[in-house]
Amino acid sequence: MAVNGTDVNKVTVVLGAQWGDEGKGKVVDMLATDADLVCRCQGGNNAGHTVVVDNKEFDFHLLPSGIINPNCKSVIGNGVVIHLPGLFEECSKNEKKGLLDWKKRLLISDRAHLVFDFHQQVDGLQEMEKGKKSLGTTKKGIGPTYASKATRNGLRLADLLGDFNTFKEKFYNLVDIHKRMFPLLEVDPEEELKKYEYYANELRPLVVETVGYLHTALKEGKRILVEGANAAMLDIDFGTYPYVTSSNCSIGGVCTGLGLPPSRIGDVIGVVKAYTTRVGDGPFPTELFDDVGEKLQTIGNEIGVTTKRKRRCGWLDIPLLKYTSMVNGYTKICLTKLDILDTFDEVKIGVEYQLNGKALNYYPSSLFELSSVEVKYLTLPGWKTNISGIRHFDNLPENAKQFVFTITELLEVPVKWVGVGQGRESMINVDN
Repeated sequence: MAVNGTDVNKVTVVLGAQWGDEGKGKVVDMLATDADLVCRCQGGNNAGHTVVVDNKEFDFHLLPSGIINPNCKSVIGNGVVIHLPGLFEECSKNEKKGLLDWKKRLLISDRAHLVFDFHQQVDGLQEMEKGKKSLGTTKKGIGPTYASKATRNGLRLADLLGDFNTFKEKFYNLVDIHKRMFPLLEVDPEEELKKYEYYANELRPLVVETVGYLHTALKEGKRILVEGANAAMLDIDFGTYPYVTSSNCSIGGVCTGLGLPPSRIGDVIGVVKAYTTRVGDGPFPTELFDDVGEKLQTIGNEIGVTTKRKRRCGWLDIPLLKYTSMVNGYTKICLTKLDILDTFDEVKIGVEYQLNGKALNYYPSSLFELSSVEVKYLTLPGWKTNISGIRHFDNLPENAKQFVFTITELLEVPVKWVGVGQGRESMINVDN
């Protein structure tokens, strides 16, 4: 994790390899026990990670999942967009569950952009305007905030912690712009500014210039872990656009969201659920509409941490994973929720997309094409055994091991860990 052959310190990256909800939080929590810093690089509180430690369930939306490790500092990078009321609420909730001393271990980039309540209103209004063609966003204001950032009238933490009168002027200007575009918007600028004056005082000790901070940490040999939010197929450039989020959830977002050059990236761990799920609308080639899909949803408790919506379920999709591996360059795979398949007589893996009877040698950019593909499946025998208590790979049923080996063979990337339950103790090291 720390040093390669040329003695240059490298960061380890954890990315979602499908449409999200793969269990990245649990993987980050596991790896964070050996990290000095855990960094979140992009997205906002539209992402949700659940981590179970000592039978306590923590829900993280903006906080890096590694913050549970008391010996590890957590960094929210410049690529993240931050809704401050949501951040403080999240910290308070998790503090009540036992997350102690988070203020001593949390650092936030002064370049991070602010999500305001009116951004969230705009998100809802835009969805309403689309009607039946809505994207199914979380309405957390993420897209409108990145839009403000792109049109160069957004506000950053550096603005909030600088001269407050200047911040006021910029805030009024941003409100006016949005009110002209959305006349139904309800904003009380004076009331909002009172809240943000309070937030400024609370946040000041936590906010730093994180680019220099991270590079200093690298020079000092610190072990750095980067946590991606959302997932590769929700990436605004490489995902199923427009049914995507508004940031780069692939490897590029690590560089732009933290100020790290590509030469500093070491292992890239792709987190893969043993089947496929997605929340919201958009094409889903391996989706199941029968009782098998319903069974996956029920046993897997596939309900969004943020949205509370049921997730759509389908079989594992190798063409999708090959595509995201091509973009991200996975060096290792962590396969999660293998135990959810325990009761199935047989399990299937989608191994090829076909269009008009011909195999595709690329991943379709066109949603029409992607919605039209037929999937060729490989069927494997199930293991019909409860594996949730198993802690050594050799003790898994032969059919479960074969499922894992088949994924390694198809992806040409080694499966390093297998998850068979919720807690960090349920992550099995394949090498051992």
